[in-house]
Amino acid sequence: MSVNSPDLTHQLDIVLVKAGRTKIRYPAELLFDDGTRLAVRAPWAGDGVRDFGFVRFEPGDVFTEYYWRDRWFAVKEVRDGTGELKGWYCDITRPATRSGAELVVEDLDLDLWVSADGTDVRRLDEDEFEESGLATSDPAAAAAAAALDELEGLARAGGFDALLR
Repeated sequence: MSVNSPDLTHQLDIVLVKAGRTKIRYPAELLFDDGTRLAVRAPWAGDGVRDFGFVRFEPGDVFTEYYWRDRWFAVKEVRDGTGELKGWYCDITRPATRSGAELVVEDLDLDLWVSADGTDVRRLDEDEFEESGLATSDPAAAAAAAALDELEGLARAGGFDALLR
């Protein structure tokens, strides 16, 4: 099977790589894979609570994560344990690659947060991206800044409905 071909496996391991090292690996339920875009659902995979000040990720939270093989981002819908929407956490990444039951995503340090009501749209970690030197050392990574702009534009124009449905 090719790295980017869809199949019917219902469980995937999501492997988030940063700077060439695995940052986190967690199991997720495959919701769909159309060959270009795929979605998975997984409980919060972090240790304990992660409080960003504007949102808390904690045990019981459920993430519905959307990945693309032809786009430089991932969009993660975050709901609490009762199903109430907290918002969307977006990672700027290289296009996702899948091989069998493993989805590998390379995180490029840039992120976007959009609150459930759409009033809080925040660009995150731009300083980390700048410090990484990727924009100059890897010309292809320049697509990361454009991807962040694209997601922010969608969020400010009313949200991700067209992108995710």
